[in-house]
Amino acid sequence: MANNPADDFETAIRPTLSVSNGVAAVEFYKKAFNAAELMRVEAPDGAIVAELSINGARFFVADKSSDDLITGRSGNVPIRMGLIVANPDAFAASAIAAGATEVYPVADQDYGYRLGHIIDPYGHHWEICRPL
Repeated sequence: MANNPADDFETAIRPTLSVSNGVAAVEFYKKAFNAAELMRVEAPDGAIVAELSINGARFFVADKSSDDLITGRSGNVPIRMGLIVANPDAFAASAIAAGATEVYPVADQDYGYRLGHIIDPYGHHWEICRPL
């Protein structure tokens, strides 16, 4: 099957983070990473789906539903986000100040990245980095 998108169409992957409290998660990402909220849809029961952007990198946050069949030990759909930013040290520090847990600090890695690893309050792993 050929993939022939229109010239002005940009192919992208936009992950969805499945969380137990979407409203609180959106606020965490705003505080931790200065994320912009691009869109939010709220169900009558208060569950949400929101699209966020961190310096143009877009992703979704959604309250868990019965459709979330594949779960990790934390109860979340397992995912590791790579967040490539100009200043990973500042982004990691902001996330930790907002409530994330540091797995290892931002440092120059042998494989050519300045990278650190955090876990957000919802169990998602973030590698915050930039190429060296």
